[in-house]
Amino acid sequence: MNTEKMDAIGYFALRVMEISVLLFVFLLGVFCLAVLYMYLADITQTKQAIRRNYPVVGRFRYLFENMGEFFRQYFFAQDREELPFNRAQRSWVYRAAKNVDSTIAFGSTRPLNQPGDVVFLNCLFPTLTEDAAPISALTFGAGYAETPYTTDSLFNISGMSFGALSVPAVRALSIGAKQAGIWMNTGEGAISPYHLEGGCDVVFQIGTAKYGVRDGDGKLSDDKLRELAALEQVKMFEIKMSQGAKPGKGGILPGGKVTSLIAETRGIPEGQDSISPNGHVEIRSVDDLLDMIARVRAVTGKPVGFKAVIGSIGWLDDLCIAIHNRGPQVAPDFITIDSADGGTGAAPQSLMDYMGLPIKRSLPLVVDKLVEYGLRERIKVITSGKLINPADVAWALCMGADFITSARGFLFALGCIQALQCNKNTCPTGITTHNPDLQRGLVVADKAERVAHFARNMAYEVGIIAHSCGVKEPRELTRDHAQLINAQGIPAPMVDTFPNAITRPQYLIASDA
Repeated sequence: MNTEKMDAIGYFALRVMEISVLLFVFLLGVFCLAVLYMYLADITQTKQAIRRNYPVVGRFRYLFENMGEFFRQYFFAQDREELPFNRAQRSWVYRAAKNVDSTIAFGSTRPLNQPGDVVFLNCLFPTLTEDAAPISALTFGAGYAETPYTTDSLFNISGMSFGALSVPAVRALSIGAKQAGIWMNTGEGAISPYHLEGGCDVVFQIGTAKYGVRDGDGKLSDDKLRELAALEQVKMFEIKMSQGAKPGKGGILPGGKVTSLIAETRGIPEGQDSISPNGHVEIRSVDDLLDMIARVRAVTGKPVGFKAVIGSIGWLDDLCIAIHNRGPQVAPDFITIDSADGGTGAAPQSLMDYMGLPIKRSLPLVVDKLVEYGLRERIKVITSGKLINPADVAWALCMGADFITSARGFLFALGCIQALQCNKNTCPTGITTHNPDLQRGLVVADKAERVAHFARNMAYEVGIIAHSCGVKEPRELTRDHAQLINAQGIPAPMVDTFPNAITRPQYLIASDA
């Protein structure tokens, strides 16, 4: 190599070194200025004592606090430790939604001594594949609604409002529900074109704010009820009395999520917090509730029920006695029991953590009360609340549920990673945000297939449990097919804890009334 080339290379290397030094000095200067700015900002601010006493360094405390939930989820928590859903629960949903192998090996990681957990009783002579029966169909409102609804869908999509969910999320759920042959509940945020896009069966939820069926004064509009009932896809109406995340408080949709489209759908101002009343102003007693049910059913001609979190239980006796006094035609066609385990919506922690009964107590309580008063055949029971795995659904069937619905299970099917940001507009998977940049990650066609796979695989694996118990299909499961772990960590018959209810004699009902 000649001297001229060597000089050129040396000059180039020298220039690179000089630029690197200048760049380093510049970045160091920027860093020092940033640290100086943070130092001055910290020692002069008056809201956070840690930052004021330990400027700059104290900021790491808040950073670690924000990042802690993610480190726990991915690095520190064991498979069955997390709340509200652990890794084992989520993993099954992910595999079912992707329609991949969901088997495990080398033994269960589930402890078999946790009080309250369920253990199913396998039969020495399980149901053979050739003897298995398809899931039986049930009818809502038979003999009482002008247009009853018959379906064999076991596991359905629970109420999640348009607004709380993004447009692509609602579209994917609607298309996937149609593919799987299940229904989709609108939630209280009214019905949008995206609910109808997939062609699935729809249950319209009437919330306390009457979104989608309200007149100019915010009251229930019979004309708008008729318009909805004219839609063939709308199969039933559900009056929401309370929900798991916040019993006793109305729905909360932050103003940042009230876009022009959401505002138009709900009939509310754009950009303002959408806060529903904490109860229906027209429903202040059991008789008011029955009147409302009868009114909506008469106007729409379709089955009508109500959704509630169970807390105090005296009203259940009042309800059943009122139905006997007024006649079965005023009874709800179904009751949806929501668990006090929280949900996808924004809610005060004091309500989400402490208010209402969990589904493990409320479901058998309501079923037994209906049996006691001879109303079990008249009123169908739908239940929801953290029932996202086959064993959860099979347990609910054993307890007496007719149908199971899930909200967060289907969010996992859409790709939810439990980032705990449903109450914000920052959902990283595009499910509960109206940020277009985040929504683009949710590909509707792909996620719709996952929704359908999840529902189908759920029904299939619940069927596996049923066949192992010796019955031909899931709806034949009873409390005799399972045991519950008692306080000593030993399985005990479910009927010991929740005895099968005995029908209450009619003369006692009459005397109570």
